[in-house]
Amino acid sequence: MNSEVDQDGRLRRASGIRSIRLGDTRVSYVPDGALQLPPCGWLPASTDEFWAARPEYLDSAGYLVAGIGALLVERGDRTLLIDAGFGPRSLPPDPNTPRGTIYGGELLDSPASLGRRPEQIEAVAFTHLHPDHVGWAWHPIPGGDELAFAGADYLVAEPEWVQRDLFSAQGISDEILTAFEPRVRTVKNGQEIFPGVRVRIRSGHTVGHAEYVITGGGRRLIAFGDALHSPIQVEHPEWSAAVDYDSDQAAEHRRRLVAELAEPDMLGFGIHFADVVFGRVRRHDAGSTWWPLSPAELYG
Repeated sequence: MNSEVDQDGRLRRASGIRSIRLGDTRVSYVPDGALQLPPCGWLPASTDEFWAARPEYLDSAGYLVAGIGALLVERGDRTLLIDAGFGPRSLPPDPNTPRGTIYGGELLDSPASLGRRPEQIEAVAFTHLHPDHVGWAWHPIPGGDELAFAGADYLVAEPEWVQRDLFSAQGISDEILTAFEPRVRTVKNGQEIFPGVRVRIRSGHTVGHAEYVITGGGRRLIAFGDALHSPIQVEHPEWSAAVDYDSDQAAEHRRRLVAELAEPDMLGFGIHFADVVFGRVRRHDAGSTWWPLSPAELYG
């Protein structure tokens, strides 16, 4: 991580709306809230000594800051949303899980700021079925009975949906699944789900975790979901999260993903990457580093 970013404090705060262009496609991070992650609890292979030497990653309370939100993909008059935030609620730290405070509630305001209404979204594509990625997909619009994305299909990787009962331990209740079921359309590896957007299924974090590859203007962007939770995992892809379904498989995928993100004209999107959600990987003698796009490379 370069010193300019460190001095600006981008690793210690959640992101606002950030947009980039890929040819005719606009891609925008739209925030919903944030989550505090105890660094050694979330990344058990790390140490207190390591974090003491890297204070730029930690907020004033000693947590990693993870943004929560969604990725809005616009092409012409068509609109796709990838993930759906946490929804209009908040939870205090849970001593039984490796997380601190979590809250959502902002997401529905964000597309409106970009000139899109929730009912204009034609599909919501999920990276996986964890509560901080499906929140607004099962919550109604505040003050009403209709779901937020009333006209949208819900796109879920086939193995994720087939084995959806595995997610009860992560807080995915029968109520949530009942709200999903009439809308779900399962997708397969390599399928184009939207102009210039293909899904690829890379299990590890969950049994059917999906990434979305967005192509346009001679560049590709990988929205890699929870394959990585923090930019520090670019430097240490061997560090799996405590909540990874298969930590060995997740680590092996991260190694391949980091190498791919270092290729020319390749960008990445890390939904939980504090205020450095869009970036690329740079290789150097000591390994690899997440290099966020500068403010001049973003707009919106």
